[in-house]
Amino acid sequence: MSPLAARRLTGLLLAAAIFLIDQLVKWLVVGPLALREREVIGLLPFFDLRWTQNFGVSLGMLTANSMEMRWILVGVTALIGLGVFVWMLREKATWDIAALALVLGGALGNIRDRARFGYVIDYADFHIGEFRPFLIFNIADAAITIGVVIILARSFFLREKPGKTETDQTGNSPAET
Repeated sequence: MSPLAARRLTGLLLAAAIFLIDQLVKWLVVGPLALREREVIGLLPFFDLRWTQNFGVSLGMLTANSMEMRWILVGVTALIGLGVFVWMLREKATWDIAALALVLGGALGNIRDRARFGYVIDYADFHIGEFRPFLIFNIADAAITIGVVIILARSFFLREKPGKTETDQTGNSPAET
């Protein structure tokens, strides 16, 4: 197996791991912890498990108020997930593949929730007293956010230096051909 194929396979395995961990924690929250009935479980002075049903997408936007809107959101997010999957299979850099794998695994976890329940299960409530710097989230949301931050950081900070040109396969720069 080529190193590139190995990196892509590792990316797919990372996406699968994120998906499985997300679903396992959601199963624990719904099943054994019965968070839906308890609503809040205080774990630390700054972190609780808090039952939340997210009917929207990022930041609660595009709320699915009907069955049609629910399935439109499932379809749109599935198309975005497919785009991320194709992008990941075309990427060569390890960090880009890893970042896209985080996004893909998280997206699949949230897509499954929305298709299964009609909403995404959110439960992680980080707070400082009454101040909440984040909305209530889940592992899938965290993975998506971290993946996007890595992609953005790499695109902003690892750009090709001005004045450098790519060389074609003969070793000549485009200006020389």
